[in-house]
Amino acid sequence: MSFFYKTIINNFLYSRYSPELFTVLKNNYSFRNFLTDLLSGLTVAIVALPLAMAIAIASDLPPERGLFTAIVAGFLISFLGGSRYQIGGPTAAFIVTVATVAMKHGYEGLVIATILAGIILIILGFLRAGELIKFIPYPVITGFTSGIAFLIFFTQIKDFLGLNIVGHMPIDFLDKVIFYSKYFYTFNQWAIFIGLISLIIMLVVPKIMPKIPAPMIAVIVGGVIATYFNIPIETIESKFGTIPNSLPPFSLPEITFFKIRELLPDAITIAILAGIESLLSVVVADGMTGGRHKANAELIAQGSANIFSAFFGGIPATGAIARTATNIRSGAKSPISGIMHSIWLLIFMMLLSPIIIKIPLATLSAILMVVAWNMSEIKHVKKIMKAPRSDRIVLFVTMILTITVDLNFAVQTGISLALLLFVRSTIVATDIRGYDPMSILPEGFDDPDAISKKIVHDHVEVYEITGPLFFGVVDKLQDTLQLLEPKPKVFILRMRYVTLIDSAGIHALEEVHKRCQNENIKLILSGVSQPLFKTLNKSGVIDLIGRNYVFDHIDKAIERANFELNKE
Repeated sequence: MSFFYKTIINNFLYSRYSPELFTVLKNNYSFRNFLTDLLSGLTVAIVALPLAMAIAIASDLPPERGLFTAIVAGFLISFLGGSRYQIGGPTAAFIVTVATVAMKHGYEGLVIATILAGIILIILGFLRAGELIKFIPYPVITGFTSGIAFLIFFTQIKDFLGLNIVGHMPIDFLDKVIFYSKYFYTFNQWAIFIGLISLIIMLVVPKIMPKIPAPMIAVIVGGVIATYFNIPIETIESKFGTIPNSLPPFSLPEITFFKIRELLPDAITIAILAGIESLLSVVVADGMTGGRHKANAELIAQGSANIFSAFFGGIPATGAIARTATNIRSGAKSPISGIMHSIWLLIFMMLLSPIIIKIPLATLSAILMVVAWNMSEIKHVKKIMKAPRSDRIVLFVTMILTITVDLNFAVQTGISLALLLFVRSTIVATDIRGYDPMSILPEGFDDPDAISKKIVHDHVEVYEITGPLFFGVVDKLQDTLQLLEPKPKVFILRMRYVTLIDSAGIHALEEVHKRCQNENIKLILSGVSQPLFKTLNKSGVIDLIGRNYVFDHIDKAIERANFELNKE
């Protein structure tokens, strides 16, 4: 039995799935480090408090939903995560998706979608998919991130201007534009005043006092002005009433197969977004500290955090890049800083609820406007504008679809378009051509096995494939023999630069062999590497062509060609 437990510990606790917290505690974690984590956690909690509430409000949910998420999910992400510095909780990237799901299916539907997303993330973690998410094309990530940032900024116009809108805001972007224009005349000049002061604080404080959290100054100044002068603007209290001073009890929604099927697409969107956002955050943390994260452990932590966040009245959560960076700059030493950030938030909620509810909504909207600007990826968009045209197309298609349709469709379309354009560029890069005695090699390039340096019989034709032999280029290969005039007696196909071959490429070789047989041409393969030989052998192509006609070097292929000609 002891052997059984030791096996579990070795394969789980100290494997790629083990939480970073376990590693830290195992390596002589000191009381001095704990005090540092305690203070850095307090700093992050001060930043997270207004952000968590603002994100929930922007998602058309009560502010306490954001606090519950930051406390429960933030704790689990630090406790189980694969990063030493990751701070988890609700993030601005989820606002559009959360608001849409909650509006369509109600809060209970959002809870089910969040639980399903958590399960998906845990499965992805155990399938070691943490490294695969990085293969989502960069223009797609930049496109949907910029699109989400634009939508977040746009949705904050209502509270920033203090618009008196009757009824629920529509989901679609264009409908919101019409809605805003319809109620624009109801703006509140006091809300604009408080919003502008908060915006100035958010922009100026980081420059003149970088160690002081700007959101904390903004909510204090905004709250004091609104309360002391009794300014007639919306606050958390006037819109939502009081905030509970404790976590809600554990609750499980009624889950049916119909609801699972209906909410699964939204759950997949939440899972993908959470996975991407969290792994981007830990990559940024690694870049700032020189550390290394465990991607799969991070996915498992994110999944667990989302499930328990839903159980305790929260919303989807992920790693927060800005709060993680604040954690690092505050001197955090371990995941205990993230755990303490959650505990501090719980203390704030328990003791400061009567003060928190005095925060003006215009202040929270100004904070989110700055967050939206920071996540808008302007620098990255400028870089992509200098990239190939295909990247620019993917960027703008993903961005526009994120804004006008929805994130799920935008990501699917963006990835599909990126793959199609990649296939197209690969087709263009793959070349199948014969020896041209007039061709000039690039300066400084010397190919010792160039056909120009070999003695090739007049009845032998040599063609070379440069690049992968896959479904996109099979037509080029199949048309090669048809274009040859006069027909050779031996056809050598060089494959030394074939990096991979798929089933379509294998079928194309079979068709070339068949056509060669019909026209009494002997087919010889040259430059077949060991991995390529194994693939062709497994598919039966080697036996079809003949093992005596497949070689790893051009000299052997030419020798065999001469032997075939001398037989006649």
